[in-house]
Amino acid sequence: MKIFLVAEIGSNWEGSVSKAEKIIKECKKSGANAVKFQMWKAVHLYKKSHPNWNEIKRSELTFEKAKKIKNIADKNKIEFFCSTCYPEAVTFLESINVKTYKIASRTCLFTDPFSFETINQNAITGKPVFISMGMGGNKRKILGLFSKPKPIFCYCISEYPLQFKKINWSEAIKFDGFSDHTEGIIAPVLFSILKKQKKSKSIYIEKHVKLKTSKGPDASTSIDTEKLNELNINLRLVEKSKF
Repeated sequence: MKIFLVAEIGSNWEGSVSKAEKIIKECKKSGANAVKFQMWKAVHLYKKSHPNWNEIKRSELTFEKAKKIKNIADKNKIEFFCSTCYPEAVTFLESINVKTYKIASRTCLFTDPFSFETINQNAITGKPVFISMGMGGNKRKILGLFSKPKPIFCYCISEYPLQFKKINWSEAIKFDGFSDHTEGIIAPVLFSILKKQKKSKSIYIEKHVKLKTSKGPDASTSIDTEKLNELNINLRLVEKSKF
């Protein structure tokens, strides 16, 4: 069984390309297969009167910064991709040759501007697309937009942090992806063991990752890169084990 381990950076780069470079290098050393960022526009999600507007706006991943960060990831030989929350983001990412896409939970609700068009743009790339269903959403409607390859759905509960006891494992193992918001690394390791027992050929594991010095809104529910390294060691043991 192959495990695709993704370090979800979220807002932990704090709008700084130099911080993004540091966390990318540490994620590579820690064994992650990819780093994932998020492409959204603050104005689509928040009002300018929001008390943290400046901080939110600073964490917005512009096309210019995304191109720089993609180049950094390429130099460090780690895959870069993004959650896309508006269709132009997909068009741009295609222009810089990303290999993979992610669709966030809230996009699956079809309530945000351009949700339908964004999912459709992901679908027509013909590239691997991972989809979190943490807030629900119409799976059949989403699948109807894809021909081949079909998207890979991820078990996810959109709570930060998520209490371990809230995970429904009998439901989770029906998915080939696991977007984890619990504290620590036990949940993704357990998911990998359960999927190995079910003879799965490949799975996707996503975990929010930060630098020890990160102060963004995602920092409190993220693991640092030392813990990411520990997660990677355990996942690779599962990968190699014979059940």
